Amino acid sequence: MTQTFVTSRNLFAQVLDPASRANPYPLYARLRETPVSVQENGTYVVSTHREISQLLHDPRISSDERKSAQGSKALAESETPPFIFTDPPEHTLFRRLIMHQFTPQRIAGIKEHIKPVVDALLDAKRQQNQFDLVQDVAYPLPVTIICRLLGVPPEDEPRFRVWSSDLVRTLDPTESLSEAEVQKAAQSRVQIREYLKQLSETRRMHPQDDLLSGLVAGDDPDGRLPEPDLLATMQLLLIAGHETTVNLITNSMLALLRHPDVFDRLRRNPDLAIQTAEEVLRYDPPVQFRTRTTLADLPIAGVTIPQGASVVLLLAAGSRDPAYFVDPDRFWPERPDNEHFGFGGSDHYCVGAPLARLEAVTALKVLSQRLQAPRLVTEPPPYRKNAALRGPEHLQITCDYISD
Repeated sequence: MTQTFVTSRNLFAQVLDPASRANPYPLYARLRETPVSVQENGTYVVSTHREISQLLHDPRISSDERKSAQGSKALAESETPPFIFTDPPEHTLFRRLIMHQFTPQRIAGIKEHIKPVVDALLDAKRQQNQFDLVQDVAYPLPVTIICRLLGVPPEDEPRFRVWSSDLVRTLDPTESLSEAEVQKAAQSRVQIREYLKQLSETRRMHPQDDLLSGLVAGDDPDGRLPEPDLLATMQLLLIAGHETTVNLITNSMLALLRHPDVFDRLRRNPDLAIQTAEEVLRYDPPVQFRTRTTLADLPIAGVTIPQGASVVLLLAAGSRDPAYFVDPDRFWPERPDNEHFGFGGSDHYCVGAPLARLEAVTALKVLSQRLQAPRLVTEPPPYRKNAALRGPEHLQITCDYISD
């Protein structure tokens, strides 16, 4: 019988293995022993907090998948990539145009709609003592909210749910897609962009109080997004605006159910939900890593990463770095100085972070008050295939009852 030894040169391959999806953190700890390690396929993995922070601020590392020989095939063939896969000055301009519409006032206007949605979703399950948190709460909540924010009719959700499922896999540049999967993603990209094109034309003629109307009919002094970039941006916001929030809500409840003492503290003090969501972003974040490309030879931590190399910034490993965090494997919402990488960092800090935080905090407050004696049905729960956007596919919960 041949034994396979896991070395530092193939540890990241083990991270990508679906068998590791339920708990990749021991592998992250081993990767941190070598802050910058080269894998057998030539990828460089950066896993410590200091080095990740350094590279997030380094202009010699690119987010543009078109500059990577090992990037996602679906992204590389995309005529116009989403703005998060671009570099300055293009990224700087597009981000400014989007943030001009993604205002605190617009987010505040959405806030009043979140709790009623959570309550309605739980009311629908009041006659049951078991439900799937993902399908019944964590998915429909952000879908409903992102539709309202962007101006997408919620009745169209079944259509873009299929498109989203096909396209979200292309956001994991390390995943190897079959030719059939690439073609299916390409078809979904065409369909979703045609849908968004028609919707944007409608909003241009009849503006409403939503983000899409602001982008197509606003008066930003920097101008407006060209149509290809507008469609790519709307596609990104529509998909990323709910996929990552689904994981944040689900990972939060999973952590709470595994730590009933924290759940009890949250029930007694609902305001702890703010710190709880923040700790989940560190402890078990919805985005585990992102991939970059070096534009020049880049010396770091005693290693020189060559120009053109694919670099994995292992954000979730950096957020559990014992050199930066006290007792990093402990789930501790009251943790001080929680400078995690849950929303990335620097110029590519998540534009939707305020909305994601608001949805997660509101959901946790309602769930902690209304679920009586909640318990996990399956441990560990089944996980999605995606290693980068990591979260349970289902989270079956049983409880004594759901209160008013």
